[in-house]
Amino acid sequence: MIRENLRNVAIIAHVDHGKTTLVDALLKQSHVFRENEKVAERVMDSNDLERERGITILSKNTAVMHDDIKINIVDTPGHADFGGEVERVLNMVDGVLLLVDAYEGPMPQTKYVLRKALEQGLKPIVVINKIDRPDQRVKDVEDEVIELFMELEADDDQLDFPVVYASARSGVAKTNWDDEAVNMDPLFETLINEIPAPEGDIEGPLQFMVTTLDYDNFVGKIAVGRIVRGTMKPNQQVAVMNGEITRKARIGRVYTYNGLNRVETDEAKMGDIIAFVGIDDINIGDTIADAENPEALPSITIDEPTLSMVFSVNNSPFAGRDGEFVTSRHLRDRLFREVETNVSMKVEETDSADAFKVSGRGELHLAVLIETMRREGYELQVGKPRVIFKRINDQLCEPLEALTIDVPQEFMGTVMEALGARKADLVNMVELAGYLRMEFVIPARGLIGFRSQFLTATKGNGIMNHVFHGYAPFKGDIPSRTRGALVAFEDGETTPYGLNSVQDRGVLFLGPNEPVYTGMVIGENTRELDMDVNPCKKKHVTNMRSSSSDEAVRLTPPKIFSLEQALEWINDDELVEVTPNNIRMRKTILDRSARAKAAKNNK
Repeated sequence: MIRENLRNVAIIAHVDHGKTTLVDALLKQSHVFRENEKVAERVMDSNDLERERGITILSKNTAVMHDDIKINIVDTPGHADFGGEVERVLNMVDGVLLLVDAYEGPMPQTKYVLRKALEQGLKPIVVINKIDRPDQRVKDVEDEVIELFMELEADDDQLDFPVVYASARSGVAKTNWDDEAVNMDPLFETLINEIPAPEGDIEGPLQFMVTTLDYDNFVGKIAVGRIVRGTMKPNQQVAVMNGEITRKARIGRVYTYNGLNRVETDEAKMGDIIAFVGIDDINIGDTIADAENPEALPSITIDEPTLSMVFSVNNSPFAGRDGEFVTSRHLRDRLFREVETNVSMKVEETDSADAFKVSGRGELHLAVLIETMRREGYELQVGKPRVIFKRINDQLCEPLEALTIDVPQEFMGTVMEALGARKADLVNMVELAGYLRMEFVIPARGLIGFRSQFLTATKGNGIMNHVFHGYAPFKGDIPSRTRGALVAFEDGETTPYGLNSVQDRGVLFLGPNEPVYTGMVIGENTRELDMDVNPCKKKHVTNMRSSSSDEAVRLTPPKIFSLEQALEWINDDELVEVTPNNIRMRKTILDRSARAKAAKNNK
């Protein structure tokens, strides 16, 4: 049976090409919101972190009606670190809207998610967005998209894709460049005509794949996915299949999507994207099947993590001052809870009961978890990110990243020099309206700590994006941070006088009247070795007047680090201490003499 009144589509694109803004426009023009209702921008980015960073982290579902046809839309993340989200949701849809910026053209992440979509045989529609940009180059971008499809070996049907020109921010689209764009109707019509309607057996035994898990404090776990065959009703007896294990369970309530809301329903059919509650011990990739005739669906394959970090209990002298959850039991429960909904992340126990190895797809993937935990009231310490090596054919191999850099031409030499030291190979270079676009293949190790160096080298004018490229033989040593740390050697509170005597030694990370402890990193040294300093030194009062006694102390403003910057900056013998109110950097061994002894032994 073909369900002509239903379409399932995912929106895929590189980060910041306008997916979420496009969904906003589709929601507004399909009358999901009432007349004159005030609606926030990027309404799909409901999570605080998503709003602050301006990126989509979790894929989300919505549904709109157009000409009595229901269109289920899945908004996916554009950042490579959240590729695990994209891979799962492509199982729920029959076609994709590939969104491309009218100036930037296809970027690394565009290539990555499009490859996944084409491998699954999904029908693509190309939407060239931001056509109102003064520097748009639509014709060139169209050619680049065709080249990309050919490079990814799309079949003839996929190569014959329709193109829609749109400005999501203005809420207009058109299928002919010479037409006047008035509203989003041309996009709706292309979507309905081109994306295949769901096809399958509506009378057969139930088959449903769990692709996403949500959690609600009142109803527990919420499983989201698509019904592949049959129908699903509330209180239905089903079989839950996970590999070899099959167990009986009962479904609670069943919901479909209407606009941004979940709506309770009495029956959902083949092709519907639905959510249900009632089964708490369910996992992503499980098949929900008919209780009498259970048949499993093929399991979801997710790319392996490429980066790992050690999360440990906060044992600094300031432990327990800010956080609500500070013990190893709290940390363990929270990390293993995360893995249930975040399938591209792995958590492993280590030799120490207080430390856990967490592996993910990139620095941002792990930083978002740390930031989320911090806001929930957790205190923890994290070590330097490390790449995950593999042995392939008895050879040590490391992950590579495809790196794309856009810089003004005058910074080309500086960037090439910095990347050369990090073992990057230049594979392509083109000129775009005053900017140079350079494409490199670089070891993932070489990117750790590179972003801040890159922004400094290009005076904030450069744009860099990267995506997983594959594994290759180990490329040798890559130099890490070239400057040492300024380390406090006594507990206390920083004083203007103490900081003034330290600031000539390097760059400070904190201001006056801030508490510090022995072993805490308070700045960056101008030289390559660490230096122990005392930022808490007070000026002793004497009855002698000196010529400089009345001079005011002038302190340079400190350099304040974000969480990602701190993770990039630290060395192997340092940790980032994360609490709800503070991000501090510290030495793993706090005691000065014990640290010197350990360094001597390492040599």
